Amino acid sequence: MTDNATEIMMAHRSVRKFTAEPVADSLLAEILDCGLRASNTGNMQLYSIITTTREPLRGELCKLHFGQCATAPLWLTVCVDVARYHHYCRVNGCDEPYGNLLWLTSALVDASLCAQNICVAAEQRGLGFCFLGTVNYNTRAIAELLRCPKGVVPVIAIAMGHPDEQPRMSERLGRDAVVHSEVYSTPTDAELVEQHRVRDDDPFNRRMVEENGTRNYCEIFTTKRYPRAMNESVSRDLLRFLQESGMWQF
Repeated sequence: MTDNATEIMMAHRSVRKFTAEPVADSLLAEILDCGLRASNTGNMQLYSIITTTREPLRGELCKLHFGQCATAPLWLTVCVDVARYHHYCRVNGCDEPYGNLLWLTSALVDASLCAQNICVAAEQRGLGFCFLGTVNYNTRAIAELLRCPKGVVPVIAIAMGHPDEQPRMSERLGRDAVVHSEVYSTPTDAELVEQHRVRDDDPFNRRMVEENGTRNYCEIFTTKRYPRAMNESVSRDLLRFLQESGMWQF
């Protein structure tokens, strides 16, 4: 294992198959502490991390993520959390002004930075992990399973453990696509096509196009993976959950 953090990050792969070896408590504490050192809004740390390792809870949580990463011995659910700070405000006789869109987005930034720090530290220690976007599709059920109170919303899910596979390295758009100098520069159609060639020409992605019978890789996303009707339905459910909690005001 290399000690070069840059090399480790550049070689990142999403791991979905894990050995049965648990993540040692001392190692888990170390990588969680790295997460807690991440930058955050006003040093308020508007997030909480729920670790899940024991059955049957671990299996029930896996089901809510559609059975993904079933062999992962450790699950981390990172939540935006204004409940703890509101409690702190009450104890100190102060207003509780953070249950709104501004602080939801601030807490999302905090939670994301914390999660990324955890994962960088984990990879440096030889662990593998996979971020699971399914947390957004079953937010209410996950919150209920993990007994999240009002003001605590699961937003990031990470399956983690010792890797039992060496998966392919996913392609990434290059700097020419995502980095803008001084101000935003909208690409021409031709520039956009060239920027996405690394994705469209990837052999795995081309095989996906053939198997799904789509015209191109983009159409897999817009009609198969994340179609409009599903996006709007999930958005409505998520907004309803936030509003019904009684703490988030939009």
